[in-house]
This record gives sequence, structure tokens and C-alpha cells, in this order.
Amino acid sequence: MLTGNHALVTGGGTGIGLAIARALAAAGAQVTIAGRRPEVLDAAAGAGLHPQAMDVTDEASVRAGVKAASAARGPIQICIANAGLAEPAELPGLSLDDWRRSMAVNLDGAFLTIRETLPAMQAAGWGRVIAISSVAGIKGMRRAAPYVAAKHGLVGLIRALAADHAGAPLTFNALCPAYVETGIAAQNITRVMAREGLTQEEASRLVHSANPHNRLIAPEEIAAAALWLCGPGSGSVNGQAIEIAGGEF
Repeated sequence: MLTGNHALVTGGGTGIGLAIARALAAAGAQVTIAGRRPEVLDAAAGAGLHPQAMDVTDEASVRAGVKAASAARGPIQICIANAGLAEPAELPGLSLDDWRRSMAVNLDGAFLTIRETLPAMQAAGWGRVIAISSVAGIKGMRRAAPYVAAKHGLVGLIRALAADHAGAPLTFNALCPAYVETGIAAQNITRVMAREGLTQEEASRLVHSANPHNRLIAPEEIAAAALWLCGPGSGSVNGQAIEIAGGEF
């Protein structure tokens, strides 16, 4: 289905990013998995997955990473802006440095990645851009002000790009999952245990119950949605924030 296409997935060494990368590779794409930790990328590489060290918060690093990946595997036609950072934070105690770190990873990183890959899509006459936002990108969530603000901004960026390029053979969409079974969810369980004085089993049940269907979402479910957005029949789906949340959230 995607044979001959080159995809870039940021945060591609673990979790949602790796699941998406594997799905795209299984569909025939050559996939560059980008991230800050070469050892994690190397462990995930193989079967159509190619590691590329890249820090999405560093403009020069993004430019160099996209250039190197394109030289090795051709122009990038699928951009998955997945790299993200979720840390608990509340005002008024939130520092400006912490605020900016969240913006740098969750919003600036997506902007830089999309900006550097978009010209090749325009030249090729086809492209797919998918940003991994969150239900926090369409609603408020407690103890997560910078994350919520950044993810709302990410949805806004996608909608603006869809409007800018309406009528072109390019689509821009955001996937907005609820709690996914990743390392971030495991960290949340640990925080809940400490904050509420709960056992691991009790904290796990509490975190799982935050999703309407009372379970964590598998990364492969997010990957299936991304694959659909890259496949045939999805060309009229553009500028959307698609919730993957197990029901009304």
C-alpha cells in the first residue's frame, strides 16, 4: 500500500511512535525513526525501520536529520510528528523553564519537523502529515497546564495548515488519544501511587478508569488510525482532530 514512500516518525523508538513506524513499514514504506537516544533507536531498527538521531527542540538538528534521512531514503512524503513530553505541572508554581520545555517538545518540535518535510511533499505532489496530539488537545485536564496548552496549539497548527493547503494533494490531521499503554502511563500510575497513597493495583485501576471503556489504549490502535490516514480513501479527511479515547471523553 505504501511501497515507495518514505516516512519520518519522531519519537519513533518507543511507544506510539514505534507502533506507527512498524505499521507503516509493514505496509511497504521505508521508515526513518527519529529520536534523541541512539541506543533506543538502534534497538528498534530493522525490517524497514532506520534510526536517525534528531532532537526536535533543536532547529539545526531537525534540519540535519531530515537532510540525512532524505539523502539515504529519498524525499519524505509521510511526516508523523509524534515526539512529546508529559509532565505534571500546576500554576502558580510552574516555572517559565518548565513551561518552555513543554512547548519546545510538544509544539515547537512538531512545527520544525513539519516545516522541514513539507517542501518535499509539495514537490512530489502528495503528502500526509499526522500530529500525535491528545484528548488534552481538545479539552482541559487537571495538573497539566503546559501540556494541555501545547497540545491545543498542535491541533490549531494542524487545522491552520489544512486551511493553507486546502485543494492540494496533502492532508494534515491530528490523532488525539486518551491514556495509552506506554511508559508515560506507567509513570502516571507511579505518581498516583505516591500522591494518593494507593497500591500499584489500585492506582492502575484508577488510571485505567480515566478512559471511558476502563482500559488503556494499545499503541497499535493509534497506529491503525495513522495507517488509515496514509492509505487510499482518506484524501478528504483533512484538518481533523480525531479522538481515540474509548467513548465520550
